[in-house]
Amino acid sequence: MNVSKKRREARAKRKTSSRKRLHGTAERPRVSVYRSHKNIYAQVVDDDEGSTLLSAKGDKIEQVEVPKGVSGKCAVAYGVGRAVADLAKSKGINAMIFDRSGYLYHGRVAALARGLRDGGIEV
Repeated sequence: MNVSKKRREARAKRKTSSRKRLHGTAERPRVSVYRSHKNIYAQVVDDDEGSTLLSAKGDKIEQVEVPKGVSGKCAVAYGVGRAVADLAKSKGINAMIFDRSGYLYHGRVAALARGLRDGGIEV
């Protein structure tokens, strides 16, 4: 078995074990993160309804002012977090459950969460 298949299976196992504990509602939906090599995606989900409330993608957002020390792909992730926060605020959502989808809370995933918090969302 090659290394990339092992990593993919390990991440899938971490994702399913964390999803057992996370459940989004209409008052506090779940924000799910997907990280590819080139991009980062965030999706806000109401698990009671089984529907996606809103989503954002790294290449579809405009430039935002990022904190000092954040650059490159982390700056894009921070912008996605701010975009999701702005869209959520317009829909009246003030708090979310953060689903990191088996990724380490480090780098781009942490930058996205920081963007959500800086946008006024309780994560």
